[in-house]
Amino acid sequence: MMGKQTKALKQHGALVLAFVTWALLGLAAGGNFYDECDATWEPQNCWAYDDGNRLSLALVSNSSGSMIRSKRQFVYGTVSTMIQLVPGDSAGTVTTYYTSSLGDNQDEIDFEFLGNETGQPYTIHTNVYVNGVGNKEMQFKPWFDPTADYHNYTISWTPCMIVWYIDGTPIRVFRNYQASHGVVFPTSQPMHVYSSIWAAEDWATQGGRVKTDWSKAPFVANYHGINLDVCECYDGDCVTGCTAKFSDGDRYCRLSDDQVGQMRLVQDKNRIYNYCVDPKQWTNGQVPVECSLLQF
Repeated sequence: MMGKQTKALKQHGALVLAFVTWALLGLAAGGNFYDECDATWEPQNCWAYDDGNRLSLALVSNSSGSMIRSKRQFVYGTVSTMIQLVPGDSAGTVTTYYTSSLGDNQDEIDFEFLGNETGQPYTIHTNVYVNGVGNKEMQFKPWFDPTADYHNYTISWTPCMIVWYIDGTPIRVFRNYQASHGVVFPTSQPMHVYSSIWAAEDWATQGGRVKTDWSKAPFVANYHGINLDVCECYDGDCVTGCTAKFSDGDRYCRLSDDQVGQMRLVQDKNRIYNYCVDPKQWTNGQVPVECSLLQF
């Protein structure tokens, strides 16, 4: 198996070396991923090409995947990338695109793509963590083949709300009801944006029933372009300014009527899990407060 993995990765050896060298030295090479990201986990399993405009991340074993992280930290903004997910039998693999602060009590906004057996659809998993606590999952089945071509995945984080988009269509909103109803919301911890691929065969595919076929490794996810329209922030002193920058009510605090209609259609037809209707995710048997409030 390792011989097969090594052969596949050697085809990109020079590009892997170039990306690792630039990433570790913190230098810019004139392309989006070179400019914006560092390789922070198993850098030998990722490679950038097309002048840094494209990137591939590989999972080669159950303990060796890959991760990149943005050089910039920010409080509020919009981050997006184009991803082509692992084709074929991707059971047990997880490809991610998310934002997260540093430390144990992290704030985090997730896109996770859970692989499946050949011919079965991926699961698109979304979640929000505040101070290390999540349990706000929603999951969707894609209405397209995410392995056949690139699709745009966007996270918009403002003081008013978080919105997850796929190809410009909003699929979920999580509004800021912290002041009015005590619902925790990420407001103060600067985040990085991350992309990774890793092994989770104990839970990722049909609750762990379907395991990874490691004879098909390496599993490779491809990325095209990364766009960060964010308010850079590296300590608490800059949070106030970032909040002011992203507080325009019309631009950052509401979806259009058309967008609301698009989101409702996706949720009606493609949402397969909602923590709001799962008592196992409730605290003291109580429906989460935000579930009864407006979420668009």
